[in-house]
Amino acid sequence: MSLAHAKRVVIKLGTGILTKGIGQLQRARIEAIAQEIAEFRKQGLEVIIVSSGAVGLGMGRLGLKKKPKRLAALQKCAAVGQSQLIETWQHCFNPYQLIVGQLLLTRDNVVSRERHVAAKALLEELLSSGIIPIINENDSISADELKFGDNDLLSAMVASMTKADTLIILSTAPGLIDLQGDQRIIPVVEKVTAAVERLAQGTNSVTATGGMITKLQAARMATRSGCAVFIGSGATPGILSAIYRGDAPGTLFKPEPKPMVSRKSWIAFFHQPSGTIHVDPGAEAAVKEHGSSLLATGITQIDGTFQAGDVIAISCSRHPPFAHGITDFSSAELQTIIGLESDKIRAMFPERKNVDVVHRDSLVMLD
Repeated sequence: MSLAHAKRVVIKLGTGILTKGIGQLQRARIEAIAQEIAEFRKQGLEVIIVSSGAVGLGMGRLGLKKKPKRLAALQKCAAVGQSQLIETWQHCFNPYQLIVGQLLLTRDNVVSRERHVAAKALLEELLSSGIIPIINENDSISADELKFGDNDLLSAMVASMTKADTLIILSTAPGLIDLQGDQRIIPVVEKVTAAVERLAQGTNSVTATGGMITKLQAARMATRSGCAVFIGSGATPGILSAIYRGDAPGTLFKPEPKPMVSRKSWIAFFHQPSGTIHVDPGAEAAVKEHGSSLLATGITQIDGTFQAGDVIAISCSRHPPFAHGITDFSSAELQTIIGLESDKIRAMFPERKNVDVVHRDSLVMLD
């Protein structure tokens, strides 16, 4: 993969690359990365950085050896460490007369359509002004239900939201390893399938939160949005320059040839569904194979409480969800029409022009 023809790239940097131990910055490495990014900018490449490290830096400043379990204590570490993190980035870009802009996000900033559009507009404004956005999860205020869970996933959402050409994920992982074969790095992945996902392993790091599992989830999300993904080791000297030339060690995930439109990416990946609609095999086949809307006649069970307009998951036979969609009925309404034909539903809701539970234009397949 070469970045010679790319216009916009998102670079995600893991805690293990930016720090050594707990709370100790790898300043020389950050300076080297900043220098390479400055060269990207000279070539006209727009760069967005998703930077981990705030919690680890805060732990070091506060003298902690283990990651706190209490939410408030974890938030305290993030609040203390974030200022040190952004100050370091700006210091490292100063020699190149480049300005950074800090953007801290929680999941509701990208789930809410209005906030999603506002965040996207801000990023476009920063990039058009030649400013390098430095993005991190807002761990100092994020509650569990608002968390992305990992900056790998956050970086994929940012890449999708900004229509980046490439997402580069740099951590201590050298790429996707063939754990079931010769233990070598897999250089190219055409599509993130279930077999590919089985190669994933988690992380045992004290400060990191992800591992290859979340990296593959991020790759799946970004590639379906039309963004190529490269996973490699940030400890490799000159890794970004090598990626630009196209000869870097690591794993390239090719983008889908027909990427999702922005609205469907938003439905598929940016939400934690408010509930689940379970359907029979006939309804699953109609939706997956024939592109049909989801009708009440194929519904077998409703889980969760949600309102019309919420994003829900769709599952068959208690298997993992195969689709996400925006429901036109609340969970309470659906309980009254499970299994009914459309004519009976129209009689129950005469004011409705459309009695599809989820219209096909608001349905997104997850596979």
